[in-house]
Amino acid sequence: MLKIGLTGGIASGKSLVASRLRELGALLIDADVIARQVVEPGTPGLEQVVEAFGPGILDHDGRLDRPKLGSIVFREPARREVLNGIVHPLVRKSAAAIMDGAGAGDIVVQDIPLLVETGQGSNFHLVLVVDAPDELRVQRMVELRGMTAEDARSRMAAQASAAERRSAADVVLDNSGSREDLLAAVDALWETRLVPFAENIKNGARAPRAKGPVIVAPNGEWPRQAERLAARILMTAPDAVLSVDHIGSTSVPGLAAKDVIDLQLAVADLETADRISPLLGAAGFPAVQHVHEDTPKPTHPAPESWQKRFHANADPGRAVNLHVRVAGSPGWYFALLFRDWLRAEPAALTAYEAHKRGLAALHAGDPDTAAYADAKEPWFSEVAWPQMGEWAERTGWTPPSYSSSAVRKRGQ
Repeated sequence: MLKIGLTGGIASGKSLVASRLRELGALLIDADVIARQVVEPGTPGLEQVVEAFGPGILDHDGRLDRPKLGSIVFREPARREVLNGIVHPLVRKSAAAIMDGAGAGDIVVQDIPLLVETGQGSNFHLVLVVDAPDELRVQRMVELRGMTAEDARSRMAAQASAAERRSAADVVLDNSGSREDLLAAVDALWETRLVPFAENIKNGARAPRAKGPVIVAPNGEWPRQAERLAARILMTAPDAVLSVDHIGSTSVPGLAAKDVIDLQLAVADLETADRISPLLGAAGFPAVQHVHEDTPKPTHPAPESWQKRFHANADPGRAVNLHVRVAGSPGWYFALLFRDWLRAEPAALTAYEAHKRGLAALHAGDPDTAAYADAKEPWFSEVAWPQMGEWAERTGWTPPSYSSSAVRKRGQ
C-alpha cells in the first residue's frame, strides 16, 4: 500500500484536502476522529485524562469538556505534553489496526495534525503539508470558528512553525487561494503522483525517467530531500542497515547535476542486501534486477570486489538511485571519497561539471541515460581516481564511520 501522512497547521485547510482524498478513493484515517474516540466515556483513555487533569475537565454528561481542556493545554506546554503522552499512543494503536485492513495497491492517508511535532514523517512514503499564511489562518479562526485573535495565535504557537512543516514536507499544498484552486491541486496530485506511485509499489516497478541526461542548476532542497528519504530507508530494516549516506552530484553544494538523489545504503554483506530487498520495494524503492556491480577501478580490478545491489524510486515525483553496497567495499569507499573530494576541491568540482555538461550535450537525444553514464566512466578511472587518492593521502581523509553518517543505525 501507499502510506501518506497528511498534516497542516490549524485552519490551513487540511480537512478539505483529507475529504477530497477520501472522495478520490483513499482510505482515510483521521487522527482527530480517533483522538475523540479513545477518550469517550467508559474508555481507559478518558480515565487516564481525568486522573491527570481532575474531574473538572468533564461536562455534566461525564464527557470530556474539550474547550476547557484546550484552554489549559494550549497555554501550558508541560500540561500539553502530559495530554499528548496519554492520547497519542492510543491513537497510533487504533490507526495501526485500521491500516492492517488495507490491501495491496490501496492509498492510505493518515490525517495527523501533529505529525511534524511528533516526528512521524519517516513512517510514510510521502508527507503532504497543507499551508496558508499565518494571518489568513487567524482570520479564518476568528470568522469561521468564533475564536479571538489572541486564542487563534495561541493555538498556532502550540504547533510546529510553517518552516518546520515545510522542511518535513514532500509535497506542499498552498491554500492561500480559493477552495477550487486547492481542490484542483489535490486532484492533480492524485492523478499524476499518488495513483502511479501506488501502482508502482504494488507491481514492484520503478517510475519512468525523463529521456536523456538533463543537467540542472544546484538545488538547495536536495540535501533536505535526501535526509527525509534516508530516514525512511533506515526505517525499513533498522537492524540490517548500517548507514544511509547522500552521495553523487546532488550531495555536493554548488554542483550542477541531473535532478536525481543518489543514496548509498551500507550493509554487512550482500546476503543482507538480498534479504532486505523486498522491504525496500515495499518502502517505495524496488530492485533493478539487471544492475549488480559498479565499474572496477585500476587499483581494484577484480569485478567481484565491486558487487552491489541497485534500487530505484517507485515515486514518479522524485527520482532516486539507491546503491546498496557492503561497508568497506571498494564501491562504498569510492562513493564517499568522490563526494568529499568534490566538496573540498573547487577545481575538481569545476572540471567534473564541465565534463558532465559536455557529455550531456552529446547524449541529449538518447532514450535514456545509460550511454551518458557509460561515457563518464573513463574519466572516473583515468582522472578522478588518481587525484582522489592523492588528495586522500595528502589530507589524511578516511571514510566516515557509521556513527558520523548522514543517517545511521540507532545506538551506533
